[in-house]
Amino acid sequence: MDKELWQGIFPALVTPFKADDTIDFALFGKNLQAQVDAGISGVIVAGSLGEASTLTTDEKYDLVKFAKGILPGSMPVVLCIAEQSTAVAVAIAREAEVIGANGLMVLPPMRYKADDDETVAYFTAIANSTSLPLMIYNNPVDYKIEVTLAMFEELASIPNIHAIKESTRDVSNVTRLFNRFGDRFKIFCGVDTLIMEEVMLGADGVVGGLVDAFPKETVAIFNLVKAGRYQEALSIYRWYLPLLELDIHPKLVQNIKLAAAQMGIGSEYVRAPRMVLKGEERARVLAVIQAAIETQPALPDYLNLAS
Repeated sequence: MDKELWQGIFPALVTPFKADDTIDFALFGKNLQAQVDAGISGVIVAGSLGEASTLTTDEKYDLVKFAKGILPGSMPVVLCIAEQSTAVAVAIAREAEVIGANGLMVLPPMRYKADDDETVAYFTAIANSTSLPLMIYNNPVDYKIEVTLAMFEELASIPNIHAIKESTRDVSNVTRLFNRFGDRFKIFCGVDTLIMEEVMLGADGVVGGLVDAFPKETVAIFNLVKAGRYQEALSIYRWYLPLLELDIHPKLVQNIKLAAAQMGIGSEYVRAPRMVLKGEERARVLAVIQAAIETQPALPDYLNLAS
């Protein structure tokens, strides 16, 4: 995967399940097609939003193989690695290359709060085990380990670390990264509520969540900002923000799956210990989704913009 392919909208795909708890590959395919039609640039499978913590390793590989089988050949399929053991992470990285994944999105070690040296060593071991390019996922809010500028300075010497998913929730960190590293890394916004701001600050792409349910609007905001058509992007973004806030919540999986189900490209089923939303909580989230559906904005021809 060429470094230049790290750009645009990369959905962090949900994993649709059937009532019997197996993966609904037909529905997965339907969602993938909606993403492609909307103009996304690549996909990420088996991430946190994809319920990686309850998927078996073989299921993760099956998702990669299925996506590779139906997506355009030039579209990258990125597998998420979120493991507590370096040895297991390395094994997954090697197998991902064998089965045709185009890249890896790598979280810091899970469960154990590694220090800076341990975290850099973990990323380095994974990168050195494969020729696949890596995106480093920096999310200290949810995963309690921050990848600092000094740590990225060390990681910059590893040629197949191509990208950073910037999820510190500090928009100024995008500028810090560009000031320190120039174009060494491709920078992706990883927080749904900040997509417009961070793309305006120069982010190369977005790893999105609500794009699973509303792919066209997500790509439209990105493309319009890149084309300098800020007012048009802002109008869509203001409509979108109540939905995007469903992503920064402990039940983001249930929220986004409910939204995708309402849009006809997903299902609500989740794997235990998660449970589907119910009662007042479900009604509250559903009201946000339904209000957005009733007021969906008309989109310009965002796939054919002069940037």
